[in-house]
Amino acid sequence: MTAAMRREVGDVKELGVFNPYDGSLVGRVAVTPADAIDVLLARARDGAAAARSLPRHRRATILETAAQQIDATCEDFARTIVREAGKTIAQARKETLRCINTLKLSADEARRNAGEIVPFDAYAGSEARQGWFTREPLGIIAAITPYNDPLNLVAHKLGPAIAGGNAVLLKPSELAPFSALKLVETLIAAGLPESVITVAVGGADLGHAIVSARPVRMVSFTGGFATGEAITRAAGLKKLAMDLGGNAPVIVMADCDLDKAVAACISGAYWAAGQNCIGTQRILVQAGCYDRFRDAFVAGTKKLRAGDPELEGTDVGPMISVSAAEKAEAAVDAAHARGARILCGHWRAGALYHPTILEAVPRDDRLWREEVFAPVVVLERFETLDEAIGMANEPDYSLHAGIFTGNLAHALAAADGIEAGGVMINDSSDYRFDAMPFGGFKHGSMGREGVRFAYEDMTQPKVVCINRT
Repeated sequence: MTAAMRREVGDVKELGVFNPYDGSLVGRVAVTPADAIDVLLARARDGAAAARSLPRHRRATILETAAQQIDATCEDFARTIVREAGKTIAQARKETLRCINTLKLSADEARRNAGEIVPFDAYAGSEARQGWFTREPLGIIAAITPYNDPLNLVAHKLGPAIAGGNAVLLKPSELAPFSALKLVETLIAAGLPESVITVAVGGADLGHAIVSARPVRMVSFTGGFATGEAITRAAGLKKLAMDLGGNAPVIVMADCDLDKAVAACISGAYWAAGQNCIGTQRILVQAGCYDRFRDAFVAGTKKLRAGDPELEGTDVGPMISVSAAEKAEAAVDAAHARGARILCGHWRAGALYHPTILEAVPRDDRLWREEVFAPVVVLERFETLDEAIGMANEPDYSLHAGIFTGNLAHALAAADGIEAGGVMINDSSDYRFDAMPFGGFKHGSMGREGVRFAYEDMTQPKVVCINRT
């Protein structure tokens, strides 16, 4: 919140942000009350005018300059992610590099995706007409981002929005807002007019005020399914783009490179302490290799070092809070009480929940059907690929899936039959490249991220047609 906004809003409360690992205070951030929405909208209107007036080369240069500045201070950004979100330092460095790439991709989009020629003379009766369409900004976009990727998921909303000439009302997670604030500061230092991005930190009442505001033309939200449903009820007539989580399945066929599958699934399951919407949650293993895979997967998981995320050798850091870890622990307890077998893990120290593997989980259990968003993996055996595809498709929403196989026909059958926004072949579900379309299927399907696709969602075509007669 800027000094001018503080004066307009009046008495401003502050929220403490705490390190998930040791509970230490990371810093304090001003909380924007929901009744300040008119102040936010007034600034955003100014920002929309300023953003629209920026020529494309300026938008691109700002984004590229910001990327260069982040690259020059990469370690500082990474340490901020570690302190507020609990990611390991190695994971935080990778997220920072992805943010740099996201901004560069956004700069490319600003320059290249301006519109197209329309071949009017391809249609009888329009021979004397010629023209084109341009891609114009929507105006004000509301961006609501989560804690698990507190830098790059913000970049995935700000980068395309800026490239398209929009203003943004940004509501980052109150659990991890400082990475977002640093990104905004960097964009402003790179030449972005201050009014183009308005940051507001607060709770659900603030979120409701933002998404229901009529001047907001689009809501881009990453978060939970229930919150997404609430946003759709409140938003009214505006564009919606949502990443609502998943419960990613990975199929392991007996004909695959088993060592590669084990290593990739370990990485895919426990990245960011499992707080990952495309993290591998259910691993479906063909009966012929089930025992070998299970034993190797458990052995590899037990070698992971869980602890202080700032230490270079740590593989798994804490979850975002003690309460989040307690919920994961309770979900595993509930599955165990229903007959599931715990193969490793399932012990907690504060927010640190150790990587956990179960088998024989009932198919109507929460761990099978819902997103657990924790370092928890379910193993299940199958006989045929058709059976595995059926299992993979059981949850009501799906982002990514994976299959490990040495058989091209199996790979293509899975790619065709799995209902997911992406099917990774000989990769875990966790692979994502920031230029590719990214989003869910079924009830999780609401637009796509990935810079080009978000940019096109955040702009609108305008046709110009010249009648030469």
